[in-house]
Amino acid sequence: MSLKTIALRIGQAVLVIWATFTLSFILLAALPGDAVATRYDNPNLGLNAEQLAAIREVYGADEPILSRYFSALGGFLTGDFGFSVATGTAVSEMLADALPSTLALAVFAFLVGVVLAFLVAIVSTFGPFSWLRSFFRSLPSVMVSLPTFWIGIILIQIFSFGLGWVPVIGASDAQSLILPVITLAIFVAAPLAQVLLRSIDEVMDMSFVQVVRAKGASGAWLLWRNVLRNALLPALTMAGLTFGELVGGSVVTEAVFARHGIGALTVDAVANRDTSVLLAIVVLAAAVFVLINLIVDLLYPVLDVRLREREHETASSSATAATTADTTATNEKKVQA
Repeated sequence: MSLKTIALRIGQAVLVIWATFTLSFILLAALPGDAVATRYDNPNLGLNAEQLAAIREVYGADEPILSRYFSALGGFLTGDFGFSVATGTAVSEMLADALPSTLALAVFAFLVGVVLAFLVAIVSTFGPFSWLRSFFRSLPSVMVSLPTFWIGIILIQIFSFGLGWVPVIGASDAQSLILPVITLAIFVAAPLAQVLLRSIDEVMDMSFVQVVRAKGASGAWLLWRNVLRNALLPALTMAGLTFGELVGGSVVTEAVFARHGIGALTVDAVANRDTSVLLAIVVLAAAVFVLINLIVDLLYPVLDVRLREREHETASSSATAATTADTTATNEKKVQA
């Protein structure tokens, strides 16, 4: 991939993050009232009008929307996300405190989900019995239809309350990850297995696979040397999209399992109408999503030789066309002379 293409993709990623920031800021600003009034305009607090005005001035609640926008944009560019109206804590500190828990959950769930998706796809295609292949082939559709919160509740009922294998109260860090990881792993594995199955089926119908099979290659040889290498690209795209959704979309799972992370922070910010925290969370989720997809796009030519050859052919064609044009122009000048 050329440097020009890489720079273009990075520019597009920055543009998407900026558009997300702008749209989120406008939507949050359009909400009736504000977080300062919700938090401090309470008779029980005993604040007078001058004190309320001073608090609103500190948070910039009375500034024009354009001034607030550029102030917030400048703060985001320098790593200053503002302060939480509900707690008075810097939003950057709140994110730094909550992000490791969510990242740990997302990474482990993603890894388990990828393994589960590959297991389902492989057994569905190369399983020893037709009934087993049919059963595993139907699993992704069932998993997609299951709501994440329902899976979490069922897992708690079975493994915590029923069997007592995973404690609900007083669990260690490792134990507290087991059920949330399984819950999100099903969310990851379902669409990934669907895409992988469809891609494997398409590759299995290709002529080169039939030729390799006619030469007496075993199922394992076909799978590892011929099929998976050509079926991975669509699955790689889905994996990137899914991981990007995990970091920003773990709200329900963390709420079900009472985990402290970005999800719990989002729930509290919505309840308190804490727009500074909500804006930072939305932009963070968008940045992670865009970054993952940018990495996937840059990995495409590395993993697929055909894309590298296509880029090389395009560059060669452009160079040839430019050379031909220069030669034609030179000949025309000679004829005119």
